[in-house]
Amino acid sequence: MNFLGNPPTPTAAEETSLANDGWFPDIDLAKLRASARLDGTVTPDRLRHSAVQAVLSINSELAKYKSAQLVLGHAKLEDVPAPEIDGKSAQVARYLRAVYAYTQADLIERYRDYDTTGAGDKAADKLELRDCDLRRDVRWAISDFLGIRRTTVELI
Repeated sequence: MNFLGNPPTPTAAEETSLANDGWFPDIDLAKLRASARLDGTVTPDRLRHSAVQAVLSINSELAKYKSAQLVLGHAKLEDVPAPEIDGKSAQVARYLRAVYAYTQADLIERYRDYDTTGAGDKAADKLELRDCDLRRDVRWAISDFLGIRRTTVELI
């Protein structure tokens, strides 16, 4: 009989929010963990590290958009006129989707070497496919955020 146990998943009280730049929303790490279905194998420090990298990358990519909105007088992303879903700005939802997907993809890349058995190799192959899907989700969320097409096709 084998027994494999995971460390307990941190509670919401144990995971503080990640303060953002003041214009983009802060990242609630407990909500990110729940949304991404991350268990206790992802420590709070590892989650924070990956989330910081995600925020830095996404914020950098959206810097021109932010500058344009600041010129228009929008003090925060929530202030930018956008459709609402569930009482929240669609732009905020798209931003969070990009950050969450980037964070998950980063974690998958870091955890690939966790199990190097034959079963671990098969699991790693599945994770690689998931990583690609998450990177696609980041691209699509940013494209939707900026209001541009998701795909560019050129005839050769």
